Amino acid sequence: MIRIEKDAWRTVVGHAEAAYPNECCGALLGVCENGAKLVKEAVELENAFTGSRRNRYEVRPEDLLRADRAARDRGLDLIGIYHSHPDCDAYFSATDLKNSCPWYSFVVVSVRGGKVDHVRSFLPNPEQTAAEAEDVEIPSGN
Repeated sequence: MIRIEKDAWRTVVGHAEAAYPNECCGALLGVCENGAKLVKEAVELENAFTGSRRNRYEVRPEDLLRADRAARDRGLDLIGIYHSHPDCDAYFSATDLKNSCPWYSFVVVSVRGGKVDHVRSFLPNPEQTAAEAEDVEIPSGN
């Protein structure tokens, strides 16, 4: 289970809607608490993919390293990565799986017509051959 606090969720929503019709990406910083991941901060990262960003994103390793350092400076951990899917469902694609890390949650945000529609989270296995859906809890009314 991954639970996203209100301010972090606002950051994710704002980033996903501002990036539309392209994909956005970012880091999720938080803590593990009672067997659940609690996201306290979302950090926008640049989509560094050099081709069409409409259906693809890429996170630079140095950007992820900076996010990890920022998390540790705040007494948090880098617990996940988010990205958006413009005008389609929130699913974990074959490309997402290939580029995943099994120790992170991957939160996928569906953005339809420029507005967030729904969200899902996934946990890839260590072999990066499958990703199990993870319960995700977002603030209500957003």
